[in-house]
Amino acid sequence: MRMLLDVCGTALGSIRAHGFRSLLTILGIVIGVAAVIAVVAVMSGLSQSITQRFSGLGGDSLTVQSHTPLSLSMQGRRNRLTLRDYEFIVEHIEEIQEVSPLFMAFGDFGSEVAIRGKTGFTRVLATTEGYQDSRQVFPRLGRFISSHDDRSRRRVCVIGEKVRQSLDIQGNPVGQFLSIAGEPFLIIGVMEPRGEIFGFSQDDYVVIPFNTGLAVSDGSQPDVSITLKVASLDAVDQAAQRITGLLRQLHRLKPGQPNDFKVQTAAELNASFAEIVRMTGVVLAAMVSVSLLVGGIGIMNIMLVSVTERTREIGVAKALGAPSRRILQQFLIEATLLALGGGVLGVALGYAIGLLVSTLLPGVGSAVVPWWAVALSVTFSTAVGLLFGLLPAAKAARLDPITALRYE
Repeated sequence: MRMLLDVCGTALGSIRAHGFRSLLTILGIVIGVAAVIAVVAVMSGLSQSITQRFSGLGGDSLTVQSHTPLSLSMQGRRNRLTLRDYEFIVEHIEEIQEVSPLFMAFGDFGSEVAIRGKTGFTRVLATTEGYQDSRQVFPRLGRFISSHDDRSRRRVCVIGEKVRQSLDIQGNPVGQFLSIAGEPFLIIGVMEPRGEIFGFSQDDYVVIPFNTGLAVSDGSQPDVSITLKVASLDAVDQAAQRITGLLRQLHRLKPGQPNDFKVQTAAELNASFAEIVRMTGVVLAAMVSVSLLVGGIGIMNIMLVSVTERTREIGVAKALGAPSRRILQQFLIEATLLALGGGVLGVALGYAIGLLVSTLLPGVGSAVVPWWAVALSVTFSTAVGLLFGLLPAAKAARLDPITALRYE
């Protein structure tokens, strides 16, 4: 044990004696570990942010949406949920306590909006008053659309904060008229801001009453998505099964045919998004971890140069009786300590980069570094140093003492 401590002390002394060279040696490891930690930190923060957003939906919520397989999408085909589907669900599913349908009133890609000569382009959502409770978003100014607005098919709208900014609407816009696809709508509210997610604004939209959207649409069959709440948590699975059976019957799907729709709980939606974020993080981390191998090759090259520079030193040590094993240990420990130090510095730098990215990109969430990411990065970087330090250490241990003493 004492011998091992002596070898470690010698290795540390060599690292301190060549500080600048040691810094250059570990630079590749630092960059590699920092990149991995930054990616994991940002993705973990994003995952937590998504979880918090979906937690507002509640465990008693269900969403029903159309689903088109990729093979059909490539053929230009698209499945839809129709008004008939929505009406049948409301009529036949007894467990429903609250329901909120939604569709894109002026096409899937949005519509032109204008006010006082300023124009923009945004999504126009046609929905009911239950939207704000089901999505947990509420007006910052004015009010949301009401059941009376929907029944009367009033030309009123609620705008997102991004729309207000893009149209440069100063002050309180409630009471002003907004032109949507050439049709005048009275602004009755401005929704509270929600920021961005995956780089896309969650505030770039206009909400109009559901029946108003049907009245002003171009007559094409809208693709309706439905968010509903059931009477109790115990009724969620039963309601999901009944909705699935009802829609399969309406769509005349034969046994064995896949569903052309999705019925998901809030927890399932959260899990789906979290899995997407996790897989994206794994792929990105795997890509940037290649730089760790580059850093390992850098350690090996510098250590080979170090062996050449310290040939006479090795010869003196062997002439004084140092066994080859001790020479091997010294260079191996030196390479491992360099990689370990690079790993620790990389973790700190990566966390700082993650914090910076999460600050600059709103909606991503605060950077979070899981303990397993730290442990894995430090362990892997240490293993890289051990692996790539083996060749220089073996070369140093095999040196002939007489030949080494003659080296200049």
